[in-house]
Amino acid sequence: MAFSKKIGLLLAPILFFVVLNLPFHLVSETGDAVIAVAIWMVIWWITEAVHIAVTALLPLILFPLLKVMPIADVGGNYGSPIIFLFFGGFILALALEKVNLHKRIALTIIKMTGTTPNKVVLGFMIATAFMSMWISNTASTVVMLPIAISVIKLLIDDPDGFTKGDKNFALSVMLGIAFSANAGGIATVIGTPPNSVLIGLLESEYNTQISFLKWMTMGLPFSVMMVSLCYVVLVKVMFPCNDIQFSASANVISTELKSLGAISKEEKRVLTVFGVTVLLWISRTLINYIFPGLQLSDTIISLVGAVSLFAIPLSFTKGNFILHWNDTSKLAWGILLLFGGGLALAKGMATSGLVAVITASIQNGGFSPLIVVCLLIVLMLFMTELMSNVALVAVLAPVVAGIAIGLNIPILNVLIPVTMASSCAFMLPMATPPNAIVFASGYVKVSEMVRAGVLLNLLAVGLLILYYIFVIPVIF
Repeated sequence: MAFSKKIGLLLAPILFFVVLNLPFHLVSETGDAVIAVAIWMVIWWITEAVHIAVTALLPLILFPLLKVMPIADVGGNYGSPIIFLFFGGFILALALEKVNLHKRIALTIIKMTGTTPNKVVLGFMIATAFMSMWISNTASTVVMLPIAISVIKLLIDDPDGFTKGDKNFALSVMLGIAFSANAGGIATVIGTPPNSVLIGLLESEYNTQISFLKWMTMGLPFSVMMVSLCYVVLVKVMFPCNDIQFSASANVISTELKSLGAISKEEKRVLTVFGVTVLLWISRTLINYIFPGLQLSDTIISLVGAVSLFAIPLSFTKGNFILHWNDTSKLAWGILLLFGGGLALAKGMATSGLVAVITASIQNGGFSPLIVVCLLIVLMLFMTELMSNVALVAVLAPVVAGIAIGLNIPILNVLIPVTMASSCAFMLPMATPPNAIVFASGYVKVSEMVRAGVLLNLLAVGLLILYYIFVIPVIF
């Protein structure tokens, strides 16, 4: 076990007991209990002393024992509708991956963009970003990596060897895949876990709902702009590769597509379920307007899509289905528990009066709202380089909501850009799984990722501030 994990494993419960036994109250008896639990969870999340999903179970044990909330109330957070929305999204992603449909979609997009170096980079980035809207950014990166390596090897094996231009192309492709996987997930509710943590918090604590379509109206343009900025920074500023020529990349893409064969019956069924589910998500508001008694929700649509994949037979006589329950062994169950733990912690902060204390202190501080929001965006973005963005949003979102209330700003105006900032980690390999995966390929050095990442982090901060001022108030 790493030294940091050993320290975290012991330090967290020690500080928990220290805070509980202080000779004075920081807030109140219940408030101090929530602070103590939050400290324990944050330290274990930062150091990853135990799996982050295990840490998320602590409120189920500690809140009832410390009289913060009864266990039934704590447990309700682990069964929040938003968790089942994400569960349905996981199942859809699982089906896409099982039948290799995600790879066919990605290869088709790359083939359409062209075969010049910059167009190949753009093709990889668009394909990765599109997949990351629907499946995990880790899965989308893992799919793209071997295809990218095949293309890069063409340059290594050509007569002039691996030139500086070739190296720049390899860097652009690898970093482009990682960065577009991070940015692409921002576009949809199910694209990245922090989005769902935020929407769950808004529903459970503030009785505010954001539909799939409304989020996409705001998130998709941001993802497009962020992916575009990543592309320009990589191929025009940091790692230009205009002087290389190769046409064999088209052959690699065509060969990969041919190896998949003709589109199968399984792929067609999954594509149909996926398409209908997305169409229902997008048109839900209109459907509910036409049929007001229906009260269709994004969660119900997500679960209908998920159940359909288990219930629609490929062969009625043989009893074969698109998905079988044992396929769910690959599901990220830990993330669902992490959502529950985050929502439980947020509920504890609210019921103990902790958020009210933060709100009051901000109201009395005389801070400039714009400066505070800018600092929160910067804090979230650079902190997410060092710890899980889901855990970070789970801990900070209730605090940010209290700050927004204290500044008399609509909470959505602050919470949305701060949450989006948690998915804009471009600087370090450990910041996100896509960053780590492309770093492990051997084509990217830490210094090279940092060079491009620092600039993109700053551009992301600027774009988020513009969103806070001009875009989000209009949409929400």
